[in-house]
Amino acid sequence: MLFNQSATSVVHFSFSIRFAIKEMVVRGAPAIAIAAALSLAVEAVNLETFQGTADAAASFLAQKLEYLVSSRPTAVNLSDAATKLKEITVKAASTRSEANAVFQAYIEAAEIMLEDDVASNKAIGSYGASCFESQLNDAKKISILTHCNTGSLATAGYGTALGVIRAVHAQGILEKAYCTETRPFNQGSRLTAFELVHDNIPATLIADSAAAALMKAGCVQGVIVGADRVAANGDTANKIGTYSLAVCAKHHGIPFYVAAPLTSVDLSLPSGESIVIEERSPKELLNSRGGLGEQVAASGISVWNPAFDVTPANLISGIITEKGVITKSKDEDFDIKGFVLKVVAQ
Repeated sequence: MLFNQSATSVVHFSFSIRFAIKEMVVRGAPAIAIAAALSLAVEAVNLETFQGTADAAASFLAQKLEYLVSSRPTAVNLSDAATKLKEITVKAASTRSEANAVFQAYIEAAEIMLEDDVASNKAIGSYGASCFESQLNDAKKISILTHCNTGSLATAGYGTALGVIRAVHAQGILEKAYCTETRPFNQGSRLTAFELVHDNIPATLIADSAAAALMKAGCVQGVIVGADRVAANGDTANKIGTYSLAVCAKHHGIPFYVAAPLTSVDLSLPSGESIVIEERSPKELLNSRGGLGEQVAASGISVWNPAFDVTPANLISGIITEKGVITKSKDEDFDIKGFVLKVVAQ
């Protein structure tokens, strides 16, 4: 065995976090990555009597990270964080002989990820606010529709798409935020509505199926959503129902933006067709309260319950990141790879 009883006494902590992620107790791509990284950091803190070499410690952490990555397949942030953390531990093991040095390097890296996520979200908010401000024209304020929950409860703090709405509100140019209930798990009505009310942001909750009518009535001038994964061509995977909003926004001539950190970009995927879409429990549709309440649907009915859908790049006006807004070329294409390489080189 690579570790003694002291290690096994905390081994269930990452198991608990994996279960929490899989059951959506912890949800939101950035929050999933941070929670997983920090859960393993807690285990690392308790491995003071680890019996093994530095290489064994790095191997132990790598195995635990792979276990955590298996919790949710669609969000790329978790696998991206795991890759970076494994590189850090391998580097630490190559220069030190003590296992504790490797664990300490991991802990420090996980804590930095937490700090970086909040800073990243605020930068996304700032770029997003400037983007919407440029669209005001003769109007003094703008109303924005969002879907799912992309705020403090889905990230380390502040939020991505909801962070943009927070920034727009802080600048005094937000007329109203509209949030969908986000069926069937109701992240919008349970979480986004809570955050908007908590921050005293003028907001209105709508049924998912009311979005098209809201747009037709001229109540919305922009849509902002998050993304769990962005493919190399600009296709994005986000909470089920996002694609419908994008189609409606296109029909009504309303700008449709995606807000996501660069960690959500997966250049290994040429398009959204390669994104693995997670399917959730039938109970989320069959029962009330997102599967937690009594059954309301007829027994025996079959269920299709994808957690995400893919929005094609041609429906997206721009992708707002912590390094700026990725816009389309004259050919109406996104150069995601070119943008990433440019900001990395800076």
